Amino acid sequence: MKNIDQKWGYLIILSMIWGSSFILIKKSLLGFTPIQVGGLRILFASLLLFLIGFKSLKTLEKADWKWVVVAGLCSSFFPPFFFALAQTEISSGITSILNSVAPLFTTLVGIALFGLALKGRQILGVFIGLLGTVVLIAAGMENNINQNYWYSFFIIFSALGYAFNINIIKKHLSHLSPLAVTTASFGVSFFPALILLIYSGVFSHFVDSAAMQQAVWYLLALALLGTALANILFNKLIKLSSPVFAASVTYLIPLVAVLWGFLDGERISMVQLLGGLIILFGVWLVNRKKQ
Repeated sequence: MKNIDQKWGYLIILSMIWGSSFILIKKSLLGFTPIQVGGLRILFASLLLFLIGFKSLKTLEKADWKWVVVAGLCSSFFPPFFFALAQTEISSGITSILNSVAPLFTTLVGIALFGLALKGRQILGVFIGLLGTVVLIAAGMENNINQNYWYSFFIIFSALGYAFNINIIKKHLSHLSPLAVTTASFGVSFFPALILLIYSGVFSHFVDSAAMQQAVWYLLALALLGTALANILFNKLIKLSSPVFAASVTYLIPLVAVLWGFLDGERISMVQLLGGLIILFGVWLVNRKKQ
């Protein structure tokens, strides 16, 4: 019972944190380029994780690192850049909605490559959640006809990366602490991100740019809370629950992100709210216990 309560607590907290990340990306892009947003997000998060979790790296065996490298690139390196790129053309609310395909990808990757077994009810719940996502996307496209939805592929690739990351952690890295996994994953991403940041010229331009100086506070919140802290909590959730349950956080994230978008002037419709209710039903169906 304790684990059940804990995993739902982590799910709700992560929904609030990651649901707020999309508006933070939007605000960060007012002062930085997408490459700079992604790189600084990784840089700031890595520095915090090195500070609090460096000693935990001693618990990793040599055999663990091959899985850490793959998981780190899939979840900690490419997505921060891809989300920032996507939000140059797609609203923060719609971007969060597109990310809701992660549970479906987690299920398919888990079944195909990691021996994941699901009940028919859980599979039905995944597809109901996906239906809700499709409703939300369709409503968003109708309300925002000027957005370039080709950029949605950046989110699709990120969701696929999250699917691999979740299954890898559950099957191959579950013996490690969430802090060790998170710190190691960002350790893999740190130097490539630093190279891209140097190439982008962010360090030389920051002192003279008022826009960067204003946007950096959003970026710090995004990196420290929405990246470092959230990834530790997420890896803890993976350890406590199933891959599908952990991935279902992406079904709840849009509800928070769309609300933030609405408060920031993005349009929201009754059809989008209906899609949100369908998503919630899908999450409940995936995770409810058989009586």
